[in-house]
Amino acid sequence: MTDGTLYRLAAFSDTVEGGNPAGVWIGDELPDVATMQRIAAEVGYSETAFVAPAGGWQRTVRYYSPEAEVTFCGHATIAAGVLLGELHGDGLYRLATVVGEVPVSVRMRAGRRDASLNSVAPEHTAAPAALVDEALATLGWVPGDLDVSIPPARAYAGAWHLVLAVRESVRLAALNYDFDRLKTLMLREGLTTLQLIWRQTPGVFLARNPFPVGGVVEDPATGAAAAALGGYLRDSGIVAAPATILIRQGEAIGRPSRLTVEIPAAGGIVVTGTAVRIPDPRE
Repeated sequence: MTDGTLYRLAAFSDTVEGGNPAGVWIGDELPDVATMQRIAAEVGYSETAFVAPAGGWQRTVRYYSPEAEVTFCGHATIAAGVLLGELHGDGLYRLATVVGEVPVSVRMRAGRRDASLNSVAPEHTAAPAALVDEALATLGWVPGDLDVSIPPARAYAGAWHLVLAVRESVRLAALNYDFDRLKTLMLREGLTTLQLIWRQTPGVFLARNPFPVGGVVEDPATGAAAAALGGYLRDSGIVAAPATILIRQGEAIGRPSRLTVEIPAAGGIVVTGTAVRIPDPRE
């Protein structure tokens, strides 16, 4: 195996009890695919980022869930950015991912280090009625549960997500779905997570993100989905850009997360968060 060091961090939180845990492996060269998949499965977090080389402002990154490679992962990118700042200094890191270059700006603010990723160009399409109906049936929802002011959409900013907005927060709070059935649907449709949201105020959204394709029931914080949502809200005219929104995620599963999403008038979406080290369970 290529030599490297594995770190564990909780992203989009300033405590290890909150946020979304991510593995971050750093070495001079990326391991082979089988080794990256094995390490990600052993770590057991929703994603592990593999970063090489070990030094410099230009790095290559690959992302693996316990079951498969993921094209892009926001929370592991934030975790990697904060870690790179700790190890090598704050500044602008340029990460080469399979979907394109993702710049990550790392800085200290108010005594806390955070990282901001600038996503690849977002895209969205209206979600086909058949897809929406099938997803609703899997979730145990009905069309009347949806917020018609935010129509269902397939949204992308490095990975594809199905955005479903609900009218009332109670529907989001009662999330209970058929894991295998939803996994089959998402694999067929090329979806990474479902971005299930409730608009609490014009600038604050509550989110829950099923992630069965990664072998995870629910993601506590999903930076890629946050970027995709920001692009969808802007490009559909639901939100007037420039704007900044806050996404609250992970609260229902006891891992509260905060994702700040800056939506410029054009281009990629900027997602910002903190991250903290998780002690190695073997130590």
